[in-house]
Amino acid sequence: MKKIFLTLSILSLSISCNNDFVDIKDEGQTNVANFFTTQDDAMQATSAIYSFLRSWENTGFPAQYVFGVTGDDVEKGSNPGDASFINAYDNFTFTVSDDGVRGYWIGQWQAVNRANQVITNVPKINMDATLKNRLVAEAKMLRAYFYFNLVRIYGGVPIYDGLPADGNYLKARNSTAEVYNFIVSDLLAASEVLPQTYPAADRGRVTKGAALGLLSKVYLYMKDYQKAYDTSNQVIGMGYSLDPDFNHLFRPAGEFGSESVFEVNCDCAPGFGGSQYAEVQGVRNQFGWGFFTPTQALENAFEPGDIRKELSILREGETTLEGDLIKKGDPQAGNMWNQKVYVPTSLNNNACGYGSIQNIRILRFADILLINAEAANELGNTAAAITGINKVRNRAQLGNTTASSQGALRTAIWQERRVELAMEMDRFPDLVRTGQAATYLGPKGFKTGKNEVFPIPLDAMNQSNGLFVQNPGY
Repeated sequence: MKKIFLTLSILSLSISCNNDFVDIKDEGQTNVANFFTTQDDAMQATSAIYSFLRSWENTGFPAQYVFGVTGDDVEKGSNPGDASFINAYDNFTFTVSDDGVRGYWIGQWQAVNRANQVITNVPKINMDATLKNRLVAEAKMLRAYFYFNLVRIYGGVPIYDGLPADGNYLKARNSTAEVYNFIVSDLLAASEVLPQTYPAADRGRVTKGAALGLLSKVYLYMKDYQKAYDTSNQVIGMGYSLDPDFNHLFRPAGEFGSESVFEVNCDCAPGFGGSQYAEVQGVRNQFGWGFFTPTQALENAFEPGDIRKELSILREGETTLEGDLIKKGDPQAGNMWNQKVYVPTSLNNNACGYGSIQNIRILRFADILLINAEAANELGNTAAAITGINKVRNRAQLGNTTASSQGALRTAIWQERRVELAMEMDRFPDLVRTGQAATYLGPKGFKTGKNEVFPIPLDAMNQSNGLFVQNPGY
């Protein structure tokens, strides 16, 4: 197997700093001293942030290590002997020196650096003022997303609000609360500027709805339920709706549909190379590598009659609705895979790896409805909570929830998140934020007081000149 390295006319803007973890170089880098002079430069630099969204670090192995197999709904998959190092994430034995711990950390800081290049330098360019403000807002929205990834996985991290004027990147870690407040500030600022829609040629750029939708999720993690409820209500009022067909939702025809709030535009066009998100998880020896597969625990989590079970889990020997026969009888391939990433053979672009065209759904309207329901329930508004959860259940052809008390509704909403967002990299952080991690992940090796977050990588600790304090237990 090999990684596809995405290339753009500008991938990374080189700066001089003292800390390698925020100065990650890419092939095709351009020296900042010779850049940021034209409107086209501003556009290219912003595109470089978007390119990271479909990169290996954000959608391939590193992201699936930390958000995927750490949960109880996804396991390593593939041939048992292939990439056996992933098992360290399944049983929580990873260490400060582990490549996955380091790879995800480096990738997110690389993305933050790209965003900060735009935030610091684009305002200085003589260009269309409206476009300038929008590009900076896009960069702030994306920076907030990358910081949200960092704080959920590593806890408090240093805050860099733009490029330091003195070039000094040696900073102690900010607290978790400070990072969350910084994320909120970015998302509020972005939401004031970003448009609700774009022309078709700009599909995939972040919108006002994406900023507010992510903000509602951030508030949920902060346990600020009133703001999570109010903000998610704003998003609900913006015209989004559930795709009535759960299968259509995840196929190419369903991309940028009514349910799309924050979606990564993937392509196989020259200069992009697509994404390996689908290939990594595709049926082994047929569509891809067969990693990060559904567990038996996930299959058991679906209640009878839930159509999402068979539309989320792809099985050996079945014929898909699009007419592909899934191979059978390969003892090295496994027998269940993630159907949400499946791209029908008839639609695949063979110029890139399998599934390169598969867009990545970061935030869907179903998630917004469940955020709203959870926040409403925590505020004591059970009627609103029941309305939200029932919309999601009814789309899955299930009857209304029977839960009516606050405690029962809380459990029902958390369960609904599990089956609705299965294998979409929400399960592990959901278990941590709701205090359920020890219950569900304890048998896998999860230790309370340690495994809620990952360690800060060893080289980042060493490069901090003693300013970093390691997370407890590592």
